Amino acid sequence: MAHKTRRRRRSWSRILLLAVFAAAALYAGYFCLFRPPEVPADTAQPDAAETISDQETVQDPEAAARAAHLERKKYFYTILVSGVDDHNGGSDTNILVAVDAENNYIYGVSIPRDTKAVINGKNHKINYAYNAGGTALLAETISQQLGIPVDFTVTVDLDGFEALVDAIGGVDFDVPISMDYDDPYQDLHIHFSAGMQHLTGEEALKVVRFRHNNDGSGYGSEDIGRMQTQQNFLKAVAQQTLTLSNLDKIDEFVKIFQTYVDTDLTLGNLAWLGKEAISMGAENISFSTLPNEWRSPYIYLDPDAVLELVNQYLSPYVEDRTAEDLDIPS
Repeated sequence: MAHKTRRRRRSWSRILLLAVFAAAALYAGYFCLFRPPEVPADTAQPDAAETISDQETVQDPEAAARAAHLERKKYFYTILVSGVDDHNGGSDTNILVAVDAENNYIYGVSIPRDTKAVINGKNHKINYAYNAGGTALLAETISQQLGIPVDFTVTVDLDGFEALVDAIGGVDFDVPISMDYDDPYQDLHIHFSAGMQHLTGEEALKVVRFRHNNDGSGYGSEDIGRMQTQQNFLKAVAQQTLTLSNLDKIDEFVKIFQTYVDTDLTLGNLAWLGKEAISMGAENISFSTLPNEWRSPYIYLDPDAVLELVNQYLSPYVEDRTAEDLDIPS
């Protein structure tokens, strides 16, 4: 039976995004590096010298319409945040974050790794894009499907996730289901009983990577269930990271960020985004999963629902996208 996911707002994501942006703002702010990002030239709207005149509009209305369709909102950015497992060469977690600093909101959508995508002319699960062409191809694939540009990317090595958990002394977490999985090829062995446990970084990484048991049982919804566990765990990490007892570990957190995070945003850009996020407040940060339906072996995006979400929260353009702008495989 098809499993239909629903968009949900989650307070944990607000806490997590504020924690990330706040850390960047505090660190970079010390060096007075606050700078708003400049969108890449290939997604920026034409400058004043290229603006179409009234006479040209009359002579070439199609060109004017195209220009209007690509006019961007002010201080609106799209950022792809990916969790990358370098030992296996794939992007395990992908979240597209829209930052609208003009209207004071941040919205993140989770992109299931099993989402159907056409990559190099063949059908694949979307996380294959990272294997085939790194962050650039992953961002291009997501941009093509959603009909909007991905302005910037942030990739986090999962070793950094493990290091952060260890740096805060481990995390108390309620493991949602019993996990019993062995993969000798990856030397991956996951064995946990359901219930509250104190997890080290290595143990935490196993819990958030788990998809199903060796006998096929587990979440049932596979990627969707796993994302729920990841979201709940990130909330626990964010809450513990922000405790007073961890304030003296800021230098250690910064070193982890510098070692395990790769981004085309400058430190000053992150600081500016952090300042904006803090001024918005947690109530203006929300999160959902792209509307979809599971039909083995892929997760299929719902084109109509995705288009509505894109226009309401994700698009950096003034003019609404249309169905023709999106390219979602059926």
